[in-house]
Formats: sequence, structure tokens, C-alpha cells
Amino acid sequence: MSAAATSQPDELLAQLAGDGDAPAAAAAEEEAAARQLAEAYGLEYVDVRHFRVKNDLFRRIPFDLMLRYHFIPEAQLEGRLAVVMADPTDVRAIDQLELLLGQPVEAKVGAPSAIEELLQKSESAQRVLDEATEDFRLQLVQEDDEGEEVLTLDTITQDQSPIIKLVDSTIFNAIQRRASDVHIETGENEVLIKYRIDGALYQAMDAIDKRHHQTIISRIKVMSELDIAEKRVPQDGRFKLRLKGRTIDFRVSILPTVHGEDCVIRVLDKESMNEEFKNLRLDILGFDAETVRKFRKFIREPYGMVLVTGPTGSGKTTTLYAALSEIKSPEDKILTIEDPVEYQLPGVTQIPVNEKKGLTFARGLRSILRHDPDKIMVGEIRDEETAQIAIQSALTGHLVFTTVHANNVVDVLGRFLNMNVDLYNFVSALNCVLAQRLVRRICPHCKRPARLEPQLLEDSGLEPATYQDFTFYEGAGCIECNGTGFHGRLAVSELLDLSDQIRELILAKRPASEIKRAAKEEGMTFLRESALEKVFQGVTTLREVNKVTFVD
Repeated sequence: MSAAATSQPDELLAQLAGDGDAPAAAAAEEEAAARQLAEAYGLEYVDVRHFRVKNDLFRRIPFDLMLRYHFIPEAQLEGRLAVVMADPTDVRAIDQLELLLGQPVEAKVGAPSAIEELLQKSESAQRVLDEATEDFRLQLVQEDDEGEEVLTLDTITQDQSPIIKLVDSTIFNAIQRRASDVHIETGENEVLIKYRIDGALYQAMDAIDKRHHQTIISRIKVMSELDIAEKRVPQDGRFKLRLKGRTIDFRVSILPTVHGEDCVIRVLDKESMNEEFKNLRLDILGFDAETVRKFRKFIREPYGMVLVTGPTGSGKTTTLYAALSEIKSPEDKILTIEDPVEYQLPGVTQIPVNEKKGLTFARGLRSILRHDPDKIMVGEIRDEETAQIAIQSALTGHLVFTTVHANNVVDVLGRFLNMNVDLYNFVSALNCVLAQRLVRRICPHCKRPARLEPQLLEDSGLEPATYQDFTFYEGAGCIECNGTGFHGRLAVSELLDLSDQIRELILAKRPASEIKRAAKEEGMTFLRESALEKVFQGVTTLREVNKVTFVD
């Protein structure tokens, strides 16, 4: 390093301080400045972006010290603690830190914004939640109407009201951990708070004493503008919070149970999701290349019905949104009717169902047809009337996208027959049926090889002798995945092409087994096969696919 660079460490510090919350474009510049600073003072530089946090070390050190002195503990060495700091030249701060920690500190250099980002999403957020729970156990606080509109770690730690601190930190931590729902469940003697992350429920903290239950529910009711005096009937509400410069919607549902009121808060981060939906395409959802190729052919047909099936929460609507995103053009008018409209698609006219006001799927669909659409999406077919209109629309020159609840592609046929639709018209209108499930994806940050027990292989329908030397994968659990070993989800599917042979078998009302056999001969991949393929590719685990598909 040149003498000039070494003689100007203060300039490097000023550069780093100025870039503490710099945009992504300045990240490389900030990293270079941090490296120069480390070299100028003969200290080690640590790339915080690839930093692995030791959870036990994080739990031992007070979180407010990390925030105040802007550092991350790296390792407990013999007689001293190695830490990564944004400003290791602040001797006074290091002296204070050593005094508070009761041991010498070995300082290393890291980029300030990277340290800040890691603190935000690491175990530290959980630590705030734990501390909030501990405070809440000590003291029963009366309801306070005033809450923070802007939610950050700083406002949570500064807030002196334990009830506000508990609710705010619970919501903040849910967003940090990518939770889709927060569940507050009431037992006989305790209250449990859980998060639903990637479709699975995880307990967020230790159980809270039952005597504090009503105060928590009342706080959420006040935020949602619900009646805090009414405890015997279900209530639904909503509220908004500003977090990191964006507005997040929350839907609240309160339900009376035998032990008291339960609450579920649905997190609707529309601004974040809309950014993802701008680039939403079928090939990023996890479908295999052959399914994507075939499905794209069907969604570009001039008319007919494209049907997606699966249980609640299996990603059906997201698949249809991806299909609409790919085919929309200024030349076509696309109308949708949904219950509810969760995410807005630019260039698509979306109508929410409002059954209280009489706007049902059937009535909305009738009105849509008078608006000269080219393509229509019906959120779900639930009744005979909607099914009849949708099939008629597909037969009269419209391309209709819709969903129905059924376990697989063959069960769909039975569902429609139970709705008393004309079998010939239904089969004539149908282009394809896509059945899908969601499985959790192994976290790429802690992915590692795993050997499976022969019993698990046998229970999964695999021959233990064949797969005893095969390398399967699993997630060890890390900060990025909150110790779960999974990060995100992907779709597994089966696609039924309504070929002439399949149409004839359906019209002849042949058994489901015969239709499946014919589809297999035509090259169809079944759900179980698709899911196992993801296991063999090292994308998900065998236990995960066993949860969502039947073992053959």
C-alpha cells in the first residue's frame, strides 16, 4: 500500500461513514474503502457478506451493545473476543466496549452497511423478541392506544411500554423471517406465538403466561380498529405499518375459542411482492423445463380452458399470475375476477368478489363477458353456475384461466361432473389440467450432503439397496434460513394434455386408472415422480416431498 494511502486513514473513515446506508451501486466502493482502512491500520478485513454468525456467541452478548458500537462478534478466542467493526479506530469506544464485556477486544474491519444488514436479519432480531417477552412477563401493562407508525429495531428497543414492544417486535421479526402469517394461539394456561414460514409453522418464542393474553389481543384490536369489548364473535380487520420506507398491509382475524380469543395476522407485503411480480415468469416457479414448454403452448392457444388444481396454499394463483404476465399484450384485453385480489398486475383489469354486496364469481363473470375480453381469469370455480359460464366462455372464443380444488388431474373430472356440467362441453373446452404442490427448497447457504436411513427410503417407495450410496442433501440450519434448513419454496406438478385419446376415454367414462395409464403412455410425469426428481437434483428433501405427495 502507498504511503499516501496510509497517511490518510481519516479520509477513509469519512468515506465509510458517509456510505453507511449507501445504495447498492456504492457497495463495491465502500468495500474497497474498508479494505484500505484495514491495511492502513494493519488490521484484518472481514467480508461480512459471507460471514457465518455463531448463534451461541450472539446470545451471550447484549444486543444493545452491538447496535450502539456497531459490531458483530466473530469468535471467542483465548482471553479475548474477536469482533468485526465499522470503525476500529475509535479507541474510546473500544475501551468502553472492553469494560462492558469484561475482556479485551480484537478488532477487525468490515463494511458498515454489510454489518448493518447482517444485524437486521441475524439472530439479533430474535434477541429483541426474546427480551421483549421477558419484560412482558415481569409486568402487566394496561392497553395503550398509541403505537409507532415507523417500525425499526431502534424504535422497538427504545420503546418503554412492554405491550407495544412485544407486539411491534413480533411483527418486525415476522417480516425479517419472511413469515406469511403470525398465529397467536390460546391454551389453557399459556399463549403461544407462531410464524408460518414457507408453509410450515414455527414457534416464535417461549410460551407467555395466560393472564397477559387479553392485553395482547386488545392491543392488536386497537391497531386494527376492532371492538375490544366484543369477545364472543369473530372479527376481521386490517392495519398498515411503514417499515424501511415501504408500506406493509396486515389482515387480522380474531376467533373466539374455548380458552379465549385466537388471532391470525396475515402479512401482505404488496410493494415487495409487486417488485417480484414484475419479473414473474413460469420458469422461476420451479417447474421442470418440459412442463414449462408444454404449459406455455396451452396458455397461448386462441381459446379454451386452462385449469390449475391443488389444495389451498399450493401456489395455484401465483402460477396463473405468471401465465398472465407472460401472455399479456396491448392487443388483448385481460380481465380477472378474484377473491380477493392479493397482488395487482399492471395491464390487467382485476375485479374483487364482494359477496356481501352480491358480486359473486358467477355474477362478475357474466358482467366480464359484456366487456369484450380476450382472456379471462376466474379465481376459483366453486359452484355449478360459475362452472357453466366458464365452460361456455371457453367454447365461444375466450381463453379462460381458472382453478379448482382437487387432489390430482384425474380427480378434477369428477369434481366437474358433480357440478352437473355437460361432459361433452367440458371436455371440448378443456385444453389442459395442471396439478401442483409446493415443497420447501433446501437453503443454499447451509446445504450439505446427507445419508438417509434405509427405513426412510423404504417408506418412501425407494429400494434401499439402489440408493444406499446415493448422495442426498439437507440444510444444516443457518441465519439465512433461521435454523430451519429451508429457504423459499418451489412447485412440483403434473400436466395432463387433453389429447384425442384422453378425451375419448373421459367421454366413455372409463376408470381413472385407465386414464392415468393412457396419460403415462403419452409421456405424462406424475406428481410423485416430479417431486422425487427434485430430491435427486438436491433441491429438496425426501421427507419434504413425502408430506405433499402420496407414496406409490
